[in-house]
Amino acid sequence: MTVDLEPAPVPPLLAADEPEAFEVILDQRQSPFLITCDHAGKRLPRALGNLGLPDSELSRHIAWDLGAAQVARALARELGAFAILQTYSRLAIDCNRPLGVPSSIPLISESTVIPGNQGLSPAQCAERARAIFRPYHTRLLTEFERRAKAGQPSVLIAMHSFTPTFMGVSRPWHAGMLYNRDARLGRALIELLGREPELVIGDNEPYSVSDLSDYGVVVYGEQRGIPHVEIEIRQDLLEDGAGQEAWAKRFARLLPEACAGLTL
Repeated sequence: MTVDLEPAPVPPLLAADEPEAFEVILDQRQSPFLITCDHAGKRLPRALGNLGLPDSELSRHIAWDLGAAQVARALARELGAFAILQTYSRLAIDCNRPLGVPSSIPLISESTVIPGNQGLSPAQCAERARAIFRPYHTRLLTEFERRAKAGQPSVLIAMHSFTPTFMGVSRPWHAGMLYNRDARLGRALIELLGREPELVIGDNEPYSVSDLSDYGVVVYGEQRGIPHVEIEIRQDLLEDGAGQEAWAKRFARLLPEACAGLTL
């Protein structure tokens, strides 16, 4: 006789006293701008320990986007805009990746093997999605629904940062504007930033957007047909509050101008 055994239940990833998966800054001025920061935090759920990594690795870009959260908060303040920041490390689960792709729960990031992500069961992967990925995106969808009912237009700004070097290769760009099928806002910002002669701006550099490598701008920007851009700022320019504030003020000045000719 064959007996079907149910898989062992997976305990909840987050304890009741641990922070929820997102921080929200509420819309203050009926601003069209909606700011996301998918890699704002480097916190790991207690249940995951340190994923088998030393603190030196958990402070690197593989765990979060250094400086991006501070720019997102400051930009939201300048624009009076809604912002949502994801508080757990991308090493637990990446909220800017489609579920199920290899980079969603990475086995290796850059050249670093992630011991605590090896050999996970489907149930363990599903629990990470349930505890972190889904609450973050559910809250974001709630904001889109609120705006739709209020007749409030939306412009999606996805805030990220990148390392000055990657695999030993220097990156010359101070910032990059990323987009996929809809280049409207990205190209408008590239043109405006290009008027500032001290800046080197990447056009889909140092990364580019695709359906497999990105989630936010594809699902909330392209699929909804709203203007959107993924902004990448080099991390050595965000090492202190002065740099973070300067970039936030720059985009607070340029974003309304970039959107002036767009249909919202």
